[in-house]
Amino acid sequence: LYNKNSYPPYAGGGGFVMDGLLAKKLHKTSETLELYPIDDVFLGMCLEVLKVSPIGHEGFKTFGIVKNKNSKMNKEPCFFRSMLVVHKLLPPDLLQMWELV
Repeated sequence: LYNKNSYPPYAGGGGFVMDGLLAKKLHKTSETLELYPIDDVFLGMCLEVLKVSPIGHEGFKTFGIVKNKNSKMNKEPCFFRSMLVVHKLLPPDLLQMWELV
């Protein structure tokens, strides 16, 4: 389905931040491309047309976080404070994290 050897750089679908102007440009660009079945990659294809490169940020944990279940760190707000997006946490873990922060 994809005619190049590798996908363009893209932002993981777990979360990303952009300004409103870029969102409007992405919307217009998305209407000019054939829809691709992997939404993350489709976003990268649109960004490529706009000559915009995504930038990674440590606060986005789209593959989850590694933590020791018995660690005191799990109860420490500073452990979670710098995280913006965290995947693979169960609802009770998310509630606990937000309560701590």
